[in-house]
Amino acid sequence: MAAPSAPLLRSHPHRRALSPSSLRHRPAAAVASLLGFPPRKSDSPRRLPYTAVRSSTVSPSAPVEEAAAAPTGDAEEQERVVLPTNESSDLLLRIRHTCAHVMAMAVQKLFPNAKVTIGPWIDNGFYYDFDMEPLTDKDLKKVKKEMDRIIRRNLPLVREEVSREEAQKRIEALNEPYKLEILESIKEEPITIYHIGEEWWDLCAGPHVESTGKIDRKAVELESVAGAYWRGDEKNQMLQRIYGTAWENEDQLKAYIHFKEEAKRRDHRRLGQDLDLFSIQEDAGGGLVFWHPKGAIIRHILEDSWKQIHLQHCYDLLYTPHVAKADLWKISGHIDFYKENMYNQMDVEDEMYQLRPMNCPYHILVYKRKLHSYRDFPIRVAELGTVYRYELSGSLHGLFRVRGFTQDDAHIFCLENQIQDEIRGVLDLTEQILGQFGFRYYEINLSTRPEKSVGSDDIWEKATIALKNALDDKGWEYKVDEGGGAFYGPKIDLKIEDALGRKWQCSTVQVDFNLPERFDITYVDSNSEKKRPIMIHRAILGSLERFFGVLIEHYAGDFPLWLAPTQARILPVTDNELQYCNEVASELKSRGFRVEVCHGERLPKLIRNAETQKVPLMAVVGPKEVQARTLTIRSRHNGEIGTMPVDEFTTRLQLAVANKSSL
Repeated sequence: MAAPSAPLLRSHPHRRALSPSSLRHRPAAAVASLLGFPPRKSDSPRRLPYTAVRSSTVSPSAPVEEAAAAPTGDAEEQERVVLPTNESSDLLLRIRHTCAHVMAMAVQKLFPNAKVTIGPWIDNGFYYDFDMEPLTDKDLKKVKKEMDRIIRRNLPLVREEVSREEAQKRIEALNEPYKLEILESIKEEPITIYHIGEEWWDLCAGPHVESTGKIDRKAVELESVAGAYWRGDEKNQMLQRIYGTAWENEDQLKAYIHFKEEAKRRDHRRLGQDLDLFSIQEDAGGGLVFWHPKGAIIRHILEDSWKQIHLQHCYDLLYTPHVAKADLWKISGHIDFYKENMYNQMDVEDEMYQLRPMNCPYHILVYKRKLHSYRDFPIRVAELGTVYRYELSGSLHGLFRVRGFTQDDAHIFCLENQIQDEIRGVLDLTEQILGQFGFRYYEINLSTRPEKSVGSDDIWEKATIALKNALDDKGWEYKVDEGGGAFYGPKIDLKIEDALGRKWQCSTVQVDFNLPERFDITYVDSNSEKKRPIMIHRAILGSLERFFGVLIEHYAGDFPLWLAPTQARILPVTDNELQYCNEVASELKSRGFRVEVCHGERLPKLIRNAETQKVPLMAVVGPKEVQARTLTIRSRHNGEIGTMPVDEFTTRLQLAVANKSSL
């Protein structure tokens, strides 16, 4: 699979749910309701406003769905705070940019030997990098207090244009070596400088607020300090990066803090440990994922569903090796253009072999095993292929950034006049697979031909039009990233939106004019002449590891019934009912359900343990249930469902799993 690049983010607000008390223990549907998602009126994905939710307890007259979802039974009324973005609010962008300058000024007032580098605005705030001694939390508090003083003084921000020579002279007078390097990289003239009063200035193109008093100091918070290499190069000096967040008013900051708390509660690394789903074993090495039994059963469900759907859509499944001769990666161009992401080669009987960073060359070799006719197309092959990519230890992050991962990879070989239909087929397949997990809202970008590219003008135009037509035919909204395509072809990137409104890059569809040429793959056309087929790369989940991490955070570890590692726990009131419980468990397991019997504790504790482990259903068994051959069913979210015969429970469970619904 060709390495997907991040799509160009376009101006559009996002929706975020920010109340931990209101979202805790709720299913995805209830979370969506709390976020204010209106009922869907069509199947077309929409991008939604970025909303914060602050809760206040009221009398039990709130909507039934919300009241039922609350673990304590208390109803809550939601006050929504719409959080702007840098793209939707020019004022917010200016505030954040100015806050970066104010922070740098404060740092240099407190630490005169600190050298400044760069300080941009970012999605949720700003940061600034300093060459200085490591900072502590106590230092951050001092910096924030100094920032508050600067803000209260209402100092003007003044733009000045100077010559390159004058800028260099001033920077040298301040002994700021990093600013000299930045100055050298600026090609435009004149050079612009922004002053804060008459006390501090920085090289800057703007924009800023008119004065520091335009910043609400109660809407600014310094969040953390991290190490960062100058220019992102590990060979350069390690700098101190201070991260901050800034908003237009205090209410927005409070809402953002609620969002952060909810995101922390959903952190897949913590939940992965609490629910015993996966681990990274340092004895084995960083970035290598160990799937525990509960996580492995979820992976099995994902893989099994993925394979069934692909077979239904006329894909052929493949399994290919994890290593290959280094020569293969020379032909593909990976050694020339991707070497820094590949592991060192290994010597096997005087031949050099390479762990695979991608699957595409293998699928091409399968294609080349025989001669193809134009009548054979389209040819669709798919593989859950594990690849290995070198990552610095400092960049590893749970399941989101690992060194070995399994891509849901597929390649389509087709004719030029089949591109649009094949792309539309991939879009339909994407919607079907992602829809299983409740993902309905997408951000889609179509990236077109960059300056440097391979392939003729004609084929680029045909492929780009085919991608546009497929998206239009699907009825999906998208943004065009002009010149943002890969050098080998245009592409579509799709981000999914989770329960907190965060966007995650998952799916990509890429047309490739490069590898067919490099590997000289051909087919015989209707005139018995050899021609070059079109190759399409595509992934839907992206990688199983990363997608699993997204699912954990999307569901807050509270997986729906069909996906839960344990669907039901059978709980005997005493050990006298244990034999009957084991008989019921055996019967349910024989029908494919994931159940377990838990005993040895008082019933309230058994129920609490099942709740803590987020088991969807509990079947309580006492003497009456044994005598009547029944079960008393309790739902994690809906409380008591009732007493029913085992056969009825089995039928209802089977129907709920098949429909991917709750009992």
